[in-house]
Amino acid sequence: MSAPALVIGLGNPDRGDDAVGLHVARQVAALGMPGVAVMEAEGDMLALLDRWAGATRVLVVDAAMMRAAVMPTQPGSAEMGGAEPGRIHRLDPSLGPLPRDLALGSTHAFGLADAVELARTLGLLPRRMAIYAIEAGGFDPGAALSPAVAAAAADATALIVAELREGLADA
Repeated sequence: MSAPALVIGLGNPDRGDDAVGLHVARQVAALGMPGVAVMEAEGDMLALLDRWAGATRVLVVDAAMMRAAVMPTQPGSAEMGGAEPGRIHRLDPSLGPLPRDLALGSTHAFGLADAVELARTLGLLPRRMAIYAIEAGGFDPGAALSPAVAAAAADATALIVAELREGLADA
C-alpha cells in the first residue's frame, strides 16, 4: 500500500442499493486526491485484511440494513439522516466490536463485521479506520440505486472527502 489513506467501496453492482459502496468509491477516485488510494471489492471480505495492510487510514463504505428498533448506538458513532433508506452511520472499530444488529450488505456468510473482528483478533486492524454504513432500501437483482441511497452516496462522499482532507492535513 503506497498511499497513507485507503478508501474501500464494497458491494455488488447488480443488486440495487448494495452497490452504494462502489458508487462512493468511484466518486472519491474521480477526485484524484493525492495520498489517497481507492479500491472496490465485490465479494471476498477476508481479502480486506491484505488490502488494508500498510494503510495509515482506512475508510470502508458498504450498504447496511438496520434493525432500528434494537440497533444500539456504538459509543462515539455518528448517525446522519432518518431511519429510512439513505441513513448514514459512521462506525469506528477502534471503539469496540461493531453492533451485532448492524447487517452490513454482504451476501456471503463472512461479512465486513466478521473481517473487522478477525483483524482485531489477529492484530491486523488498521490504526485509524472508519466504516460508513449506508442504510439500503433493496437488493433487487438488476435494480439501480434507489433515489434516497443515491443521494446518500453523494453525502457520504462529501463526508469521506472531508475526513480524508482533515487526516492528510494532520499527517
